[in-house]
Amino acid sequence: MPTLIHERVRQCQTGEYAKAICRLSSGWVVLGDVQHLRGYSLLLPDPVVPHLNEMEPEARKVFLYEMSVVGDVILKITSAVRINYEMLGNIEPALHAHIFPRFEDEPDELKLKPVWFYDWDNAPEFDASRDRELMQAIAEGLERRGLIV
Repeated sequence: MPTLIHERVRQCQTGEYAKAICRLSSGWVVLGDVQHLRGYSLLLPDPVVPHLNEMEPEARKVFLYEMSVVGDVILKITSAVRINYEMLGNIEPALHAHIFPRFEDEPDELKLKPVWFYDWDNAPEFDASRDRELMQAIAEGLERRGLIV
């Protein structure tokens, strides 16, 4: 059953997805739809699989490693204090990894909670002109690490 993740991967493959940052061997790095935590990105596997446990062991290792390196890059360029990684798949039953930078200056009432406590309906949405520089910095960081295919 096709999901939003399937559609976004297809759009990345055809160059139609404005939030696509770059292609890694395991999939596509894309900027999140909202940016209440600047640098929030996702890794979408290509090909799409239902969940992590459906991947062959070697593909799984590559996906998890590349996800962590995306986190390394975001950590460095955003000056975040840590990266939170989440793979839920409850709403979109296709593997996708959320990569959330967390910051020292987050509101006290949200700082120690999962990001899902943020007001997603009123968060700053993706803005191509504002986010272009951030996307380029992520791509350059991944290129320096030899991950872009």
